Amino acid sequence: MRDSRSAQASEYRHLYRTARWRRTRNDQLEREPLCRACAARGLVVAATVCNHIDKDAKSTEAGFFAGPFSSLCAPCHDAGEQKAESAGFTGEADDDGWPIDPRHPANRHR
Repeated sequence: MRDSRSAQASEYRHLYRTARWRRTRNDQLEREPLCRACAARGLVVAATVCNHIDKDAKSTEAGFFAGPFSSLCAPCHDAGEQKAESAGFTGEADDDGWPIDPRHPANRHR
């Protein structure tokens, strides 16, 4: 199976398989057991992923384990966070359909 992740990702991927990461993940999910993204939409969904909020922090081993983190369900992480990471903004919209992320191109001139 082909791995399409960046070269930078290959430098830290092995850290996800460590006991230290399992402890870090478990601590985060214990502190924040519900998906933060779902909660923002008024939904109550159990979190299963410890998400790195600051993607640049993963560039060092110390930063990888230091966080900051958010708790997300797998669908929010896989669809929303990873897409936002590559695009640089989220596609979430308010009730009028306007993007809520200030980094979204539609909000750059507001």
